[in-house]
Amino acid sequence: MIQRFIYFLCIALCAVFICSCSISKKLPAGTQLYKGATYTIEKDKSNKTSARSIKKELKRITAPTPNKTILGFPLRVWLWYAVGEPKKQKGFKFWLRNKLGEAPVLSTVVNTKSSAMGFESYLQNRGYFKTNASGDTSIKGYKVTAKYKINLGLPYTINDVKWVLDSSTNITTDIYRLPPKETYIVKNKQYDLGNIKAERSRTDLHLKTLGYYYFSPDYVIALVDSTIGGNKVNVYLKLKNEMPRVAKVPQTIRRITLFPNYTLLSPPPDTSRKNMQMVKNIFIRDTIREVKGTALVRSVTYQPGDLYNIKDQNKTLNRFINMGLYKFVKNRYEGNKDTANLKYLDVYYYLTPLKKKSVNAEIGSFSKSNSFTGGQLNISWKNRNTFGGAEQLVTKAYTAFEYSLNDSLQKNNNFRIGGEVSLLFPRYVLPFKLSESNYFPPKTRFTLAYEWLRRQNLFTKNFLRFQYDITWKETANKEHTVGPVSVTYSNLTNATPEYLTQLAILPSLQLANLPEILLGSFYNFTYNTINPNADNIYYFTGSLDVAGNLAGLTNKATAPYTKKIAGAFFAQYAKLDADFRYTRKLATDVYLANRFQVGIGLPYGNSAFLPFSRQFIIGGTNSLRGFRPRQIGPGRVITSAIQQVYLPQVGGDIKLEVNSELRFPIFSKVKGAVFVDLGNIWMRDSTLYGPSSVFTKTFMKDIAVNAGVGLRVDISVLVLRFDFAIPLRKPYLPMGNEWVVKDIAPFDKQWRSDNLIFNIGLGYPF
Repeated sequence: MIQRFIYFLCIALCAVFICSCSISKKLPAGTQLYKGATYTIEKDKSNKTSARSIKKELKRITAPTPNKTILGFPLRVWLWYAVGEPKKQKGFKFWLRNKLGEAPVLSTVVNTKSSAMGFESYLQNRGYFKTNASGDTSIKGYKVTAKYKINLGLPYTINDVKWVLDSSTNITTDIYRLPPKETYIVKNKQYDLGNIKAERSRTDLHLKTLGYYYFSPDYVIALVDSTIGGNKVNVYLKLKNEMPRVAKVPQTIRRITLFPNYTLLSPPPDTSRKNMQMVKNIFIRDTIREVKGTALVRSVTYQPGDLYNIKDQNKTLNRFINMGLYKFVKNRYEGNKDTANLKYLDVYYYLTPLKKKSVNAEIGSFSKSNSFTGGQLNISWKNRNTFGGAEQLVTKAYTAFEYSLNDSLQKNNNFRIGGEVSLLFPRYVLPFKLSESNYFPPKTRFTLAYEWLRRQNLFTKNFLRFQYDITWKETANKEHTVGPVSVTYSNLTNATPEYLTQLAILPSLQLANLPEILLGSFYNFTYNTINPNADNIYYFTGSLDVAGNLAGLTNKATAPYTKKIAGAFFAQYAKLDADFRYTRKLATDVYLANRFQVGIGLPYGNSAFLPFSRQFIIGGTNSLRGFRPRQIGPGRVITSAIQQVYLPQVGGDIKLEVNSELRFPIFSKVKGAVFVDLGNIWMRDSTLYGPSSVFTKTFMKDIAVNAGVGLRVDISVLVLRFDFAIPLRKPYLPMGNEWVVKDIAPFDKQWRSDNLIFNIGLGYPF
């Protein structure tokens, strides 16, 4: 075995040597391939700065970026030369050379003198004032390395920071209102020019919330005194003497004008008041008048007579954009032309409308977590301004088929036909008034839907749903949804003899498709990190769903499934679930993504378990990828073929799931992943699956574990995901034998058939 390994290693080394020779011959005469840069940091012993951190910072700003290598070999450069120059700027050869290959980074673009000067400037701006840098190159074979030597000075810290202002002006008073705790220039912290720039921008934003429309960060200058000794500096901030007078004066909004039918083909004059209407002190020039004036001014978060405020400006723009009526929204501020009176602004909003009505048709395929795959046709019609107040009426009709590759589910395909009507109001629809001055307009939606579902060889189910919900954003990354009323009715018809026979054999199946009505309410909250490129990315969504409380007050059940409303058993339960995700950026394009899910359902009164449509499920493409849906849990149970066929889904009242995935680049648009998943679901009642399915204090012994590897292909519009996973712990095995790591046999065909799970998905699993 060792001899074979050495043999293959020698062949690989020879191949690399031959390819390297090929690259060296292709390079232009007198040039080398740029390998990268090395940094030597010299510093005084009293300088406690980490040399490693300085190298890391310099690497980020070093140009050019060298070609990527695999085990030190520039494979993509070799491919770029091997493919050669394509005759056309398209086709397979062009794609192969420019997408998989990579043009060489040559020594001719390396300028160590310029880079060294840039390093000096960068480090001095970071507070290392007495820093010197030099650079040179080293050639070895066909590669060149840039070598930099940095003599790092001691870092300077902030001793004091002060504003130097004329106390007789209003702007001085307003600058002194800056919150001191939010300053970027902090005493006893290291001097950094970036912090001074950030403080200038903070000052600008602060003043722009107090009316100073014409102010700019460029009007703030910083004087740095480094002569006080002790490697400390004093920073003095002041306003430029040549700052224009208008920038020192807070601006008052004099007039607001809206143009809701603006077009570049025939723009109306700004100043003409012809055909204008006034609504709540705001002018509207609208000759068509398809949108009510009250609906338009609702998006304006300030009034004539208010001081200019950049936050109100951004709120108003955002609310117009989110009305759903306009494809382009822009504004313009115009100052008073009377130079003797500079404190007034006129503001104009130009709104270019979308088409009022549209029809959309979609044909697509899907894969569900309940192990079914299929195709669907959707046809929808939308009216964006139904009643003149930007109300969106959407009607949708669809048909779909579903099939499963699971042996137990074959020949039990599903066929669906359904329709939905929804009416969305861009405001609160409530019996009382609430403020709407935030960045995003609230949305109130009424939905009425019906679906006919035929399960082949079993039965037909009918679903009727009505929902009234309100969604609003507290901030750009915090969203709330409240559903005061949510009603779902379902019943079973046209049962086949085969299904009726199974009911006689397995009486618990009778509880799976009882006529049922869900009378409930719900609340959802979502939070996410705004910057997707941050080092730490957080996401959280949680929901509370309750049903049957009011029905239970008037029709109290003494046992499950004994009380009805309108001929259907009403469900009673409370359900709480949370999904927390944390992604840590480890390096460039390398992430450790984690997800923790927990769900608890409490059925009571007229229900022995959660309705099937509300149960927690586990396993499959976006869950435990080493286990197929319906084939793990609840608890230590592995469901029978009959249960998998005749139950609407295999779920539970309680869920616990943890996922962790390391994501890393491979080349170009292809990325890899290594992952581990664990978790399970449980019931609170043994009626459906027996005592082994019930949640107990020893629930940790029921946890399933799997691991795997995957590929992600980013094709711009979507991400194709391919995951291979194997189970490591099977909770349904006898106690003490759940771990199956010792049984892994990747070269055994039967083992692969039973344990190797291949998942295909769109997007990341979490």
